[in-house]
Amino acid sequence: MRKLFLPLMAVAMMVSCNNGKSEMGVKLENLDTTAVPGDDFFQFATGGWNAAHPLTDEYSRFGSFDKLAEDNREQLKGIIDEVVSAKNEFGTNRQKIADLYNMVLDTVRRDAEGLAPVKPYMDRLEAISSREEIMPMMIQYDVDGLGGGYFGFYIGADMMDSKSNIIGIGQGGLGLGQKEYYTDDDEATRNIREAYWKHIVRMFTLFGFDEATAENKMQSVKMIENRIADKSYTKVQQRDPAANYHKMTFAELQKEFAGIDWEKYFAGYGIKDVDVVDMNQPEPIHEVEKILAEVSVEDQKAYMEWQLISSCTGRLTTEIENANFDFAGKVLSGTKEQQPRWKRATGAVSGLLGEAIGQLYVEKYFPAEAKERMVTLVKNLQVALGQRIDEQEWMSPETKKAAHEKLDAFYVKIGYPDEWKDYSKLVIDPEKSYFENMIGVSHYMLADMIERKYKKPVDNTEWHMTPQTVNAYYNPTTNEICFPAGILQYPFFDMNADDAFNYGAIGVVIGHEMTHGFDDQGRQFDKDGNFADWWAEGDADKFTERAQVLVDHFDAIKVLPDLNGNGSLTLGENLADHGGLMVAYQAYKNATADAPLKDIEGFTADQRFFMAYSGVWAGNIRDEEIRRRTKTDPHSLGRYRINGTLPHIDAWYEAFGVTPDNKLYIEPEKRAHIW
Repeated sequence: MRKLFLPLMAVAMMVSCNNGKSEMGVKLENLDTTAVPGDDFFQFATGGWNAAHPLTDEYSRFGSFDKLAEDNREQLKGIIDEVVSAKNEFGTNRQKIADLYNMVLDTVRRDAEGLAPVKPYMDRLEAISSREEIMPMMIQYDVDGLGGGYFGFYIGADMMDSKSNIIGIGQGGLGLGQKEYYTDDDEATRNIREAYWKHIVRMFTLFGFDEATAENKMQSVKMIENRIADKSYTKVQQRDPAANYHKMTFAELQKEFAGIDWEKYFAGYGIKDVDVVDMNQPEPIHEVEKILAEVSVEDQKAYMEWQLISSCTGRLTTEIENANFDFAGKVLSGTKEQQPRWKRATGAVSGLLGEAIGQLYVEKYFPAEAKERMVTLVKNLQVALGQRIDEQEWMSPETKKAAHEKLDAFYVKIGYPDEWKDYSKLVIDPEKSYFENMIGVSHYMLADMIERKYKKPVDNTEWHMTPQTVNAYYNPTTNEICFPAGILQYPFFDMNADDAFNYGAIGVVIGHEMTHGFDDQGRQFDKDGNFADWWAEGDADKFTERAQVLVDHFDAIKVLPDLNGNGSLTLGENLADHGGLMVAYQAYKNATADAPLKDIEGFTADQRFFMAYSGVWAGNIRDEEIRRRTKTDPHSLGRYRINGTLPHIDAWYEAFGVTPDNKLYIEPEKRAHIW
């Protein structure tokens, strides 16, 4: 489903941000000073950290982000342990946190229940005998959280009328998640596909079907998913807002997609009187019409059964959970073992009751002064971005004026929401199985979305990340930047470090999110969040020409011997990294203009700025995860957010004396010149 907000993982100060302290921030043990900065800055700035944090079996990638997330998880576990040990009144957030956590931990109960919780749902699918039963059953199972069907819908901001919500209909139905896994023809992807088909057979047998039947059902799933994948949009195509927006009246929807009974479809979700919709990707939905009309009932039943199986692998026995991990973890990501049960339980609580546990997290770990400091940082970074806009010769005065208006209109969210989410209608009942409770959660989430959003104005106070999340985002339809409390810690922010460190780390994060408002996607939205062309004639062409330099550069990077990076998929994030560095560097220079920072441990302040930025992207990663992320992730790999991005920043060359003799050197005229 198309999501517009742009995460980091995704501060320009005119005054000092470290209260006069002058600690370096950068830890010497995280460096590898034997490496030549101009040849491999990733190794130079992160080599020590990477050597000290080898991958354990539970991780396919482990970096600075993950280390901080681990620390946060430990803090959350401490909070949950306190809640679990207390006597909690039924219906309170604390009761829901405690009982949900215990349900995930209770494998003894789930193993004893076996397949009993899911059997009635499988029996209903097996009993389907007519084509007319398929869509109503598919909808009901989607409502129950037991399969997403052939496609999905959401309710979110209308990008042409950003103050209003609209129903969006988007492609889906692929067990492997996206088109590329079905259509790419390299050997590694073919091997993943073959492993997936075998995985489906195995899972069907674990759910009680004999080998021959399981093989036949897999062939049905394979045929249907391949048909949907063939018509689906690629990850790159999904990045084009205009190509994924087709607003139409309900009457037009019924006429243009007559193979689906839309009145019954929406009624199945409890939605009435639909007037307009946004059909994100028409072609795969047209293919679904053909599947519904042409494919046999037995084949479609098998597909629905597979969706049921794959939706509840974490809610049943440990045998089923482990079998699913063998493919989803080991094959796709290269992870060798699952996370400890307590981590999965903590993740479930944080995911389903994010603001309930987030409120407790903030009370204990996020002091008011940290939020106040961030408010100042963000305001000063806006000043620096304004300066960068003014300095661009390729941008006309008319476009600069509109860019300033958009910059001034940023809606800033820091730390945590002003008002916490109400979970009073969510029931977590310890007398019921985990499987049954998750059905209740699905009902709650659907009803909550409809109640808050259907035919309601957009609520720009809604948070799209929980306070404990180690990330940040920009949302173009609300023109907002958000920095949850979870990221406002080392290595992103250090109250005791000097400006060189904090501008290089959290400063670039803030600049990154701000620059998203002007990247290849964000620049297409105006200050009010509407999709509109506010650029003067010719300026957009100049921007595209300059951005293409980054596309070509990241396309040429060999991430594996048989795989290149995808500069088109990662363009928005690469633009934001480039802009974030330029804006934060400007801010750092503003902050220290009257009192230049001294060298510390032999490193200049400028060097420490770039070392702090690079320390954020320290990490080790398995080849399988490199391949998966290159296919799926709009962010470049950590190594290339350093070695791919810094060679386009002139100040980096000056700081480290990088010359044409160095491997990372790019001739000045071939560097990206945008911000």
